Amino acid sequence: MAGGNEDKYYEYDPSLPAAVFFTIGFLLSTIVHSYQIIKTRTWFFIPFWIGSIFETIGYACRGVGAKETPDWSKGPVIAQNLLLLFGPTLYAASIYMILGRLIVLLEANKYSLVRPSWLTKFFLIGDIASIIFQGLGGGQLASADTASQRSSAERLIIGGLVVQIMFFTLFMVVTCLFHIRIRKNPTTAVKRLDNTWIRLLMVLYATSFLILVRSLFRMIEFSQGSESELQTKEVYLYVLDATLMLTASILLNVFHPSQCFSERNTGKGSRESAVQLKDYNTEYQRVGV
Repeated sequence: MAGGNEDKYYEYDPSLPAAVFFTIGFLLSTIVHSYQIIKTRTWFFIPFWIGSIFETIGYACRGVGAKETPDWSKGPVIAQNLLLLFGPTLYAASIYMILGRLIVLLEANKYSLVRPSWLTKFFLIGDIASIIFQGLGGGQLASADTASQRSSAERLIIGGLVVQIMFFTLFMVVTCLFHIRIRKNPTTAVKRLDNTWIRLLMVLYATSFLILVRSLFRMIEFSQGSESELQTKEVYLYVLDATLMLTASILLNVFHPSQCFSERNTGKGSRESAVQLKDYNTEYQRVGV
């Protein structure tokens, strides 16, 4: 635990090697995402790319904090607090969009609990609420001068994480039910297309699980207070947040959504499916999602 600093933003001396490792890891993954998005024109995946940028800058700011120990400046602390909270939220937003497009591609609207045209909007409501709570809490936490102020900030962050967990759990239920239904009664589009959609769905399961575990960890971390085991040892942040989010980012580098939403698949099916997917994309470009 670091001492001797009146503005004690960390309960430990931040690790410079760990911060550098994850900064480089997220930076490389972000560069690959940039290339993939531009090459394949998968503009709907930009929120995920922005989330990866947030993660990169967030861990770079932790590196700055490690260099400044024990005389930490407030700016990098506030930045890493907010960016590492927002990054996974943007990851979740992209995952919602992928499922909506997958349902349309497979002409399986009837198997979804939520209409594809509303699916992303519905779950983004939870994401936006989560961002507002976590943003307010993260900003207050970095500038908190008393235990009472810190506790109030942590409650806001916990509230945001609870909202995120609730919506994300519901999303996983929607995904599982959709998968069960389409396996029992495959649509004509499923029989025409290759199996890339199955692999993409498996990646969605994996990344969803990683984000959910990370959110549960952060909720427990903040609920236990600043003197808890989880907040006084940095290793938990890197194992249960950084590692999980970097794994999620790399998974979607290796199996990029464009492999499923390619012209080979979107143009191979019925004209109705292609028109629906085009309309879906146009609708979300219009609302800026």
